Amino acid sequence: MILVRRMLQQALRVSGRSASPLLKWMERWSEGATAAAGPEGTKRQEVRTLDDMPGPSFASFAWNLFAKRGLSRLHELQLEGVQRYGPMWKASFGPILTVHVADPALIEQVLRQEGQHPMRSDLSSWKDYRKLRGHHCGLLTSEGEEWQAVRSLLGKHMLRPKAVEAYDKTLNSVVSDLVAKLRHCRRPHGLITDIASEFYRFGLEGISSVLFESRIGCLDQVVPEETERFIQSINTMFVMTLLTMAMPSWLHQLFPKPWSVFCQCWDYMFDFAKGHIDQRMTAEAQKVARGEKVEGRYLTYFLSRTGLPMKTVYSNITELLLAGVDTISSTMSWSLYELSRHPDMQAAIREEVLTVLEGRKIAEAADVARMPLLKATVKEVLRLYPVIPANARVITEKDIEVGGYLIPKNTLITLCHFATSRDPAVFPNPDDFQPSRWLNKDQSHHPYASVPFGVGKRSCIGRRIAELELYLALSRILTEFDVNPDPEGVSVKPMTRTLLVPENVINLQFIER
Repeated sequence: MILVRRMLQQALRVSGRSASPLLKWMERWSEGATAAAGPEGTKRQEVRTLDDMPGPSFASFAWNLFAKRGLSRLHELQLEGVQRYGPMWKASFGPILTVHVADPALIEQVLRQEGQHPMRSDLSSWKDYRKLRGHHCGLLTSEGEEWQAVRSLLGKHMLRPKAVEAYDKTLNSVVSDLVAKLRHCRRPHGLITDIASEFYRFGLEGISSVLFESRIGCLDQVVPEETERFIQSINTMFVMTLLTMAMPSWLHQLFPKPWSVFCQCWDYMFDFAKGHIDQRMTAEAQKVARGEKVEGRYLTYFLSRTGLPMKTVYSNITELLLAGVDTISSTMSWSLYELSRHPDMQAAIREEVLTVLEGRKIAEAADVARMPLLKATVKEVLRLYPVIPANARVITEKDIEVGGYLIPKNTLITLCHFATSRDPAVFPNPDDFQPSRWLNKDQSHHPYASVPFGVGKRSCIGRRIAELELYLALSRILTEFDVNPDPEGVSVKPMTRTLLVPENVINLQFIER
């Protein structure tokens, strides 16, 4: 191992490339290989079991979670876990035993063994609600062949670049309304308070336009009451998700409020989505009755013509609605938060966008490929503030070996993306905002170190649409405004609310250009 490392060092010196990140990977790999080998590096040690895996006691973990506001700082507990136990440890979250994996190479080991129909995680409370109400499962909650069938259908319209490009006019219409809303709600000196709430409404309006090809009023001067209630239902549901998953089902009888509120939120979200779907279906039926041709590019239209039961259509659209909102809101907020504090980077992106547009005011999907700095900025923001700070897998088909441990099938495995994306061995100065790290050809990274949209079959199906919406919105805002930080200089940190969100409101100044 030492010889291989020295040879690599020499080769990199000759080539003139930066050796540091790659050498750190080699050191990790060689140390792991040495640990797994016998006294002379030839004899493999026996595979260890979960009994041998380090981790906090149940009481210690529960204290961290509940007594020390741990539910809101689960992302920080990842970093603490790495420091105390190394790249793998076990812990009990309520009734659930979970194995935490916080090393990109080990995450890769897990995902390469996930099987034909990978299971993201149990999401037990989400499934319990659907069973209770007689709803079908959507793409986020279904498993096996049921999940594969819907994934294949939606993938044709959400993952193929050409199919996604067709949504740019729809999304640009929403972006125009967002810019108008930002102008309207500015206070003296261009200040907008709680910018995340404005982007939350923008995200919901954007995904609604793609799903329904119609608008639901999120960016109106007065937001419709039913839309505002839907937004609040999403927020509350995510808060209640952590509580309901941590509580054994029998505790719902003793402490009924979390489960009751959780169900009420889902009830309204399903009713909201069903109402908009039925409205579009009725309008189409009326057109057919008049002999008019019916066509559309919105996703409900495609799903409703696949022969899927309407209950399956309802559940998938409901889950897609809520899945797309936080990604847009959080990433937009953090992007402008960081760019307001890095005016040179903001100016460089603006220059890049204006150069590509050549006098035009609105970017199109085809323009984005020529905006590498803008794309690198979004990538860096998602590294620092991944919307999903930890993903999960449940391998159901077989026991697997990861990092020298045998993990029994059906074990919940938490993939600690927040920890890997802030690992100094992979990303030098990991807490610094440096979009250029994604443009430096001499500075490569492990492909599983920062995977904000997941990897493989269960990666985020809405990734391309979300990215396009982000690029179109950011490019337009940066050419219309100079974005400055909160004059009071308030620093904002992330917190976990199932998803990673700003702990405090983000206030920014939008100065007309």
